[in-house]
Amino acid sequence: MSGVKSLGRTLLAEGLGSALLAALVVGSGIAAQQLSDDVGLQLLENAAATAAGLFAIILMFGPVSGAHFNPVVSLTDAVLGALPWRTAAAYVLVQLLGCVAGAVLANVMFAQPAVSISNTERATGPHLLAEVVATAGLVLVIFSLARSGRASIAPGAVAAYIGAAYWFTSSTSFANPAITVGRMFSDTFAGIAPSSAPAFVVAQLAGGALGVVLVRVLYPGLTSTEAADAVVPSENSKLSLSRPSGA
Repeated sequence: MSGVKSLGRTLLAEGLGSALLAALVVGSGIAAQQLSDDVGLQLLENAAATAAGLFAIILMFGPVSGAHFNPVVSLTDAVLGALPWRTAAAYVLVQLLGCVAGAVLANVMFAQPAVSISNTERATGPHLLAEVVATAGLVLVIFSLARSGRASIAPGAVAAYIGAAYWFTSSTSFANPAITVGRMFSDTFAGIAPSSAPAFVVAQLAGGALGVVLVRVLYPGLTSTEAADAVVPSENSKLSLSRPSGA
């Protein structure tokens, strides 16, 4: 029974964190549009708010769930043997639901229609390549820190990477299938058209797979216990790996 309660608490943390992340991305994008007519300044505002907010929510929920907030991170944890596949599937489900809820929440907070399907087409060759690069880099940042015993600095490193990737990638670094799905439901600065989303998700999964290869090549001694400390060490990461990483 305690295991069920722990799993429920873990999934609640992942769902809330994912919702807050989507609200950060979408809400700061809406605010940026309202505050400035300059696209470059809008992107700067969106990126800065997302990076700062991501740092905070990783600190907030990391000790409970590991602060994945991203199906690619959860699937990578499963591939590396740290997270049971059934638990990873549950993580992915709550991440998707959380990101959709967060996008809707952001819409409502800014007096937009609760659901407005985005018309912003983004699926171009350069954008998809950028998503592969952005996602592979994110996986490498997270799991290289775990392997080298520096998981405690991951909140800042992940936030810094995402903030920078807004600028060095042409796609503005979605790097997250759940965020991609959530952003379909807001026809605002951060939105993505449903017709573009599947290609983005495929590119992100490809980037995640590339990231796993790079982690294994660069850090061949990665153990499943170290992988369990993915984004930040969760409160029970030293327990049996038959349990979820943040349970």
